[in-house]
Amino acid sequence: MDRSTLTRIGAAGAVAGLGLAVGGVALASAETTAPSGTTSSAHPGGPRGDRDQDAEVLASELGLEESVVEEALTAVRDELRPERSTDADTETKPTPPTEEERAEHQAALVTALAEKLDVSEAKVEAAYAVIEEKREAERTERQAESRADLVTRLDEAVTAGTLTEADKASVLKAYDADLLGGPGGPGGHGGPGGGGRPSSDAAAE
Repeated sequence: MDRSTLTRIGAAGAVAGLGLAVGGVALASAETTAPSGTTSSAHPGGPRGDRDQDAEVLASELGLEESVVEEALTAVRDELRPERSTDADTETKPTPPTEEERAEHQAALVTALAEKLDVSEAKVEAAYAVIEEKREAERTERQAESRADLVTRLDEAVTAGTLTEADKASVLKAYDADLLGGPGGPGGHGGPGGGGRPSSDAAAE
């Protein structure tokens, strides 16, 4: 049995005894490891909140009225929304888009939005870079708050004798390695990676 497996088992056992949950994900299910880098749409306000924030930031960065940008965004997203299957008998869930497909969709959105607003694609790209920076800052803040809350609860459990210091260390090690899931669910530490084009628009479609 390798070291990572022992860590997961130790963390799962410790957390199962305490019944903790982080970011809405039961830590007792720590044996199930989610791939890191999973795209998360759990921003404040959900997809609609993201779109409102996008319009606000884009308008500010492009020097345009927010209502104008919001209208253009809605039109462009409607134009680029993929066709959905009308087969009522189909029970198979849609396959999530790949990173390449997300990138292609975002590139198309930038091009269409630039044309709709009569501004350069470079300006729209730069505005989306600002949006991603804001989201990254929000993710970092949520992660710090979530970990601090977890540490507090673990300390209380250690004081109560429910867990040992070794148990606490195992849980934190697994949490930091994304084995327990962070804000927004498993693998929630990172969310969409860097770059100037956030993938939330593609995910929201």
